[in-house]
Amino acid sequence: MANPNFIDYVKFCSRSGKGGAGAVSMRREKHVPKGGPDGGNGGRGGNIILKGSTQLWTLLHLKYKKHVIADGGANGGGARSSGADGKDIILEVPLGTVAKDAETGEIRFEITEEGEERILTEGGRGGLGNANFKTATNQTPRYAQPGEDGKEEWIILELKLLADVGLVGFPNAGKSTLLSVVSAAKPEIADYAFTTLTPNLGVIPYRDHKSFVMADIPGIIEGAAAGKGLGTRFLRHIERNSILLFMIPADSKDVKKEYQILINELKEYNPELLDKNRLLAITKSDLMDEELMQELKKELPKDLEHVFISSLTQYNINELKDMIWKAINS
Repeated sequence: MANPNFIDYVKFCSRSGKGGAGAVSMRREKHVPKGGPDGGNGGRGGNIILKGSTQLWTLLHLKYKKHVIADGGANGGGARSSGADGKDIILEVPLGTVAKDAETGEIRFEITEEGEERILTEGGRGGLGNANFKTATNQTPRYAQPGEDGKEEWIILELKLLADVGLVGFPNAGKSTLLSVVSAAKPEIADYAFTTLTPNLGVIPYRDHKSFVMADIPGIIEGAAAGKGLGTRFLRHIERNSILLFMIPADSKDVKKEYQILINELKEYNPELLDKNRLLAITKSDLMDEELMQELKKELPKDLEHVFISSLTQYNINELKDMIWKAINS
């Protein structure tokens, strides 16, 4: 079953606060009967802000927020008293969150750092009080600006997982098994296609207390970029990975052809994915002897660094980690 707690897409109405109105006021004191205009400015309307948090890895907490509404700014007062700004609403989101305009599809920005804050929907400006409009020819202006209206817009947030390594392969290629062996992650594992229906992240310990992050992406099938199988829903998670580890099982009928299909699907989805560093792991290598490995090596792409591994027997797992670490830091 899919993990119901992994939510990587939300859509909601974002409404910022209206700015407060400027005040029309005249200074009136016991000994200053004609003190002139002293109306203060209105406060700014509240902003809707996104803030990056490493404590989150899903958009689940925003799933049921259909409307996010910020407070308006307070009106200005006499004695040049400015109104208070409307309270901002800060929505914490996981790193890798992309904010889009729901109507146009335009990407506004991405949140990629802990504590990073970006204004999603800006509050309306407060109006100027009448004190701002006094001139040599107009000593007692009796007008002020109204506050600027807030904005109302539909927003889409999409999550692209931030990981050093993305596992790319057909369903049942052994991606989840590898992640369960090299990290503390516990993805669902079974001998049928599409066991993994949501991405899984694992922190992989390495030598000298170092580590890197690996993402198990649900399996790709031929035609995924055109919407077949799980379609493009999870292909976007690969965009944030610095290394792509292609995984093809040793019992595949044609390793070279399978690799080419995977390459074509990534190219169809986003040609820039092919600019990333690529590695190849031949999984389930415990099914082969040394002679078969040597034969298979002849069929592999010449310019692609590869390793034969078995998650079941731990064969060459350390060599795989070395290869990944070298690629990440090259």
